[in-house]
Amino acid sequence: MNLHKEGYRIIAWAFFVIAIVNYYLHKHNDIYWLNWIITIASLIFFVLIVYFFRFPSREVVAKPNDVIAPVDGKVVVIEEVIEPEYFKDKRLQISIFMSPLNVHATRYPVSGKVLYSKYYKGKHLVAWHPKSSELNERTSIVVDNPMMGPVMFRQIAGAVARRIENYSKVGDEVVRGADAGFIKFGSRVDVFLPVNTKVSVVIGDKTRGGETIIASVLGAEDID
Repeated sequence: MNLHKEGYRIIAWAFFVIAIVNYYLHKHNDIYWLNWIITIASLIFFVLIVYFFRFPSREVVAKPNDVIAPVDGKVVVIEEVIEPEYFKDKRLQISIFMSPLNVHATRYPVSGKVLYSKYYKGKHLVAWHPKSSELNERTSIVVDNPMMGPVMFRQIAGAVARRIENYSKVGDEVVRGADAGFIKFGSRVDVFLPVNTKVSVVIGDKTRGGETIIASVLGAEDID
């Protein structure tokens, strides 16, 4: 199983703390049944931490005018909205909610040049809250795709998430499906597309980051 680089330090610290606690218990505590309960519980906890930071390999199989899901999760919003931060006009918003058990790596939904990348320190409302896209801690990234024009995706921290990692820098040339960042412990990602976009998912659909096609831009010609 591949692990995401954001997990290395946390996994190492968790292993160190668990090892010290269990060593102390088995060395100094005579209540053996309690020692083994704590040992088993701590091992389960460690496995869950490792599982959270998994980073499976994904192969992008899509046409040039397709938009892929940036994360694993469930589609919770499909609607036309006024995007006030960058576009300041009407856009099609597709939002994907991640549970703590989903893969939390964020992948680029389209290829192109990064035009905009900004971090906002905000609140920690539950990720499915209607205002979380505007009020929560978040990062907004705009990628200029040659066929679709600018596409924004927004990483949003939820009630549990406490850190967003964003690797996008203005001027970067990025590839669809490549590693774009990580949201630690529960979150949501919004994608803002042109209104003439054909949606390929419905609310409630499960997505796989880097694989699931969530939309296609109409009128864009297919190229090899």
